[in-house]
Parts: sequence; C-alpha cells; structure tokens
Amino acid sequence: MATKQQFRSFDDILTGSELPVLVDFYATWCGPCQMMAGILSQVSSQLKGQIKIVKIDTDKYPQIASQHRIEALPTLVLFKAGQPIDRIEGVLPADQLVARLTPNLR
Repeated sequence: MATKQQFRSFDDILTGSELPVLVDFYATWCGPCQMMAGILSQVSSQLKGQIKIVKIDTDKYPQIASQHRIEALPTLVLFKAGQPIDRIEGVLPADQLVARLTPNLR
C-alpha cells in the first residue's frame, strides 16, 4: 500500500530507494484515478518487497507533474535507479499491471 510521507524533494524518493519506484500521478477529482487506488493496493500486496509505490497529487505538486510531462491521469511511471523506465497512462487491471511491471523488477 502507498504510504503518506513528507519528502524534501521528489528526486530524494527516487534515488533514495533500493527498490524500483512506481509513481502514481493522480488527482482527487479524477474518477479513473480512484479506481487505480484499489488496483495499486492489490499490486502492492502481490509485489511486496519488490517495488515501492508513491502517489503524487498533480494538483498539489504541479511542478513535478510538469517536469515528467504528465498529460493524462492516471499516469504511472516506473523509475529504476532514479530513471524512468516505463510509463502507463490510464487504468490497467491488477493482473495486467503486475505482468507489465514484473520484468523490470529484476
């Protein structure tokens, strides 16, 4: 499950994690984003210890969204060693998301 935490910079989250980081760019008013919350909870439990999931509210952090060229919500970006390696726009069922992420977790 994604946990709320304060951070000094977004880059600290990405580079400070030994695990790949899946960032969910969302907005509270976005219906599909709300659907992804439950899906990400399932994915988190299936991939426990293999991935870190972080949620970024694009309304609260527009500069981060702009920096990563987020144009559609929800957008998931998988970072490994601080670099983006995969990008998913829209809603994916949990099983498809796990299948897409798994090859990048090794």
